[in-house]
Amino acid sequence: MSQQPFQFKQFKVHQDHCAMKIGTDAVLLGAWVSINHQPQTILDIGAGTGVIALQLAQRSSANTIDAIEIDGQAYEQCTDNFEHSAWGDRLFCYHGSVQEFASEMEHKYDLIVSNPPFFKAPKNIDSQTTNTSQERAAARFTDTLPFKHLVVCAAHLLSETGIFAAILPEQETASFIEIAKSNHLFLQRICNVRGTQTAPVKRCLLEFSFKKTLAGSEKITIEISRHKYTQEYKNLVRDFYVKM
Repeated sequence: MSQQPFQFKQFKVHQDHCAMKIGTDAVLLGAWVSINHQPQTILDIGAGTGVIALQLAQRSSANTIDAIEIDGQAYEQCTDNFEHSAWGDRLFCYHGSVQEFASEMEHKYDLIVSNPPFFKAPKNIDSQTTNTSQERAAARFTDTLPFKHLVVCAAHLLSETGIFAAILPEQETASFIEIAKSNHLFLQRICNVRGTQTAPVKRCLLEFSFKKTLAGSEKITIEISRHKYTQEYKNLVRDFYVKM
């Protein structure tokens, strides 16, 4: 199934050459992040298939939507997904690391989003994995993009009134907020995500800006039971999923 294109309401995402396939995390972030400040320039760090950038192209009138992807095959597929969308003239993917990108780019972005890698890599991963699983590991493990590097680069690339948003495991959230604060990025919104009403919080959606303020707190539950979705979740993603 993961080798097949994923059909959304207004765009299609090919993912057969991407280590990380379409997942709930990315779609949640692309649907949840605020565009009330009407961003004209958007950046997706670690784009993978390009799904978040495509969601934001659908949702916004931004003139420029850039993406960065370090993996060669994912970069090519992301570029192809962009070119075959209705917004190809507004979407562009750069091949390289965000560290290199930030050091060379003087342009500032009104909105920066990232679904970053957040697993700790096992010490023997290189010797025990195939090329395909190594690519998946690079997309999953923080060795590829440490949180501190991500935040420093985001702070450098963000416009004065811009928003930086990410989705993280709940257990990583507190340390990430502190790293952001040390780089003058302050929490604006947080949304705690549960799989079901009785499940613990699994993910946190976060928004930061350079403005100090009291952060708003939200919550969302995805399912009532297996494949039976809550109304709040359906309301959030209905513009994207075909069957919502």
